[in-house]
Amino acid sequence: YRGIRPAPGYPACPDHSEKEKIFRLLDAPGRAGMELTGGFAMLPTASVCGYYFAHPEARYFVLGPVLPDQLEDYARRKDCSIEDVRRLLPANLHD
Repeated sequence: YRGIRPAPGYPACPDHSEKEKIFRLLDAPGRAGMELTGGFAMLPTASVCGYYFAHPEARYFVLGPVLPDQLEDYARRKDCSIEDVRRLLPANLHD
């Protein structure tokens, strides 16, 4: 396998709530018996989910500080409030 496997909650995509989309798209509860807790932990605890990019030039990266305009744009695209995004990405907020 040549590529990357970034996962929600890790440096390249720190927003744990994106697991909800993956679970919904794949019907993880129905097909694999997987569930998410209110804090986005996966059950059973040995569960994994992520994005899989099979390309030899794919590289991991770290999401740096999110600027105020980026915060607003992400909230708009995610269809949630800026306060929600602040709660989801506290370590990535630019002061």
